[in-house]
Amino acid sequence: MTTATPPPVAPTGDHHDLAIALFAVVVLVTLAITLWVGRRGSATEDFYAGGRDFTPLQNGFALSGDYLSAASFLGVAGLIALYGYDGVLYSIGFLVAWLVVLMLVAELVRNAGRYTLADVLALRLRRRKVRAAAGGASVVVTLLYLVAQMVGAGSLVALLLGTNSAQARTWTIVAVGGLMIVYVTIGGMRATTWIQIVKAFLLIAGSVLLTVLLMVRFHGDVGELMRQAAQHSGAGRRYLEPGLKYGATFTSRLDFFSLGLALVLGTAGLPHILSRFYTVPTARAARRSTMWAIGLVGGFYLMAIALGLGATALVGSAEVRHANSAGNTAVPLLALVLGGGNGSTGGVVLFALISAIAFATILAVVAGLTLASSAAFAHDIWAGAWRGRPRRRPFRRRAAVPASRPGEAGETGDAAEAEPTGEASERQEVWVARFAAVGIGAAAIAISLYAQQLNVAFLVGLAFAVAASSNLPVLLYSLFWSRFTTRGAVWSVYGGLVPAIVLVVFSPVVSGTKVALFPGVDFHWFPLENPGIISIPLGFLAGWIGTITSPEPADADRFAELEVRALTGAGAA
Repeated sequence: MTTATPPPVAPTGDHHDLAIALFAVVVLVTLAITLWVGRRGSATEDFYAGGRDFTPLQNGFALSGDYLSAASFLGVAGLIALYGYDGVLYSIGFLVAWLVVLMLVAELVRNAGRYTLADVLALRLRRRKVRAAAGGASVVVTLLYLVAQMVGAGSLVALLLGTNSAQARTWTIVAVGGLMIVYVTIGGMRATTWIQIVKAFLLIAGSVLLTVLLMVRFHGDVGELMRQAAQHSGAGRRYLEPGLKYGATFTSRLDFFSLGLALVLGTAGLPHILSRFYTVPTARAARRSTMWAIGLVGGFYLMAIALGLGATALVGSAEVRHANSAGNTAVPLLALVLGGGNGSTGGVVLFALISAIAFATILAVVAGLTLASSAAFAHDIWAGAWRGRPRRRPFRRRAAVPASRPGEAGETGDAAEAEPTGEASERQEVWVARFAAVGIGAAAIAISLYAQQLNVAFLVGLAFAVAASSNLPVLLYSLFWSRFTTRGAVWSVYGGLVPAIVLVVFSPVVSGTKVALFPGVDFHWFPLENPGIISIPLGFLAGWIGTITSPEPADADRFAELEVRALTGAGAA
């Protein structure tokens, strides 16, 4: 086994056509699924929840497909390739997060909600206020996540074309944005779910193939793999020890703790993950889906660790960084080497195959994210908060509730919500969701063009921080705290969301460093790259303060109804 410095492995122009052809196949297959499924139903339940008829295994694959994004396949392996031990710790946070989902929210959210997070809150709190707050936060979180996926797509296609030009990445981001709009507007949740299932199977199969080839290359000797990775990392033994990226100073260690906190708590607040629980018929199926997802995600991250080490050992950290400064192309470069190297047929075929799988990963995840954000806008902000049209209630209201101000949950003015509004209003809502997908897609494209030099796993870390700061506190308070009030919910959402965004804006992510969004200026004063350590406690604190200072007491009867429904499923959609 050679110990020399690995040679450059960037693909040559002679073989770009094969990879582009496979990319085209991925696009055509996903479009075919969208068109086929999009003809099967256009009702609101089909668009938002896929008809609620997916099995736990199918939904488990779809959940893992939603979760195993470009950050997982490209970003995590890239961080391991560049930073070794610290990158491995990053991947652990993604996996541990699923235990929070399984134990705290999966079954309860399935029973208590209908389509979105705000549905859970509206069962016991004033509908318009909480829908506006929760819907807005969901749109912000999904936009951040979308940016990460589209940046990954730009890096991947730039490598495929053998160029580092900004123009290639720009057109890729625009194309991916256009495709995700088509997926959502035509196919809705049913098409998105099937795309996720196909993508998850391909991603795991491709990871297994690369891992097997890597282990064969090192004769199953993991110790030798780690020694070779350390030798070609440029950092020696420090590559296998803590601190290469996060341990140099107290600030960097604090930053890593903040990141880990966001990763562990953020999954339970991600809108596209929560909406996935509504695609199965029962809460038991939601729990079984989560267990399938834990197994699939856990197996994948074990392989991602091996692939990151393999990229360092066989490609070299310097070459990985040369191809993409954030390490986002480590896995495709490793595939090129494992297939036989640059210029070999096997290398080019494997490189093209893995790149196509990564591209499918990005397309599937952006479709799920766009659907979640458009649903939050149409169902929560437009129909629930802005229009304030009477909506079908998840369960029939009690007659003996004192009147106060009409239009608020728990009051006689809300009684009209007990009556169905008819198919016409549901069609309007679906059309608004489709138009919202266009607007959100355009916004994601615009933001992505400014974030092309950032690591996609790092960008996802920001999305997790915002989700853990704004969505998780209000969800947990609503499910488990009987005294929780509408003011507490609104304060909790904004008390986590606003500080998270402000701290990111004034962090080294946006200005003050060479890899910042605006490298030419410096207006940062917050030293950490991830705001979770500050914004997550603020979200919980704001919800508590808002509740104890609220002039209106909580409705004990509505909390009892929520509790019965969440635990038993009585009256669940």
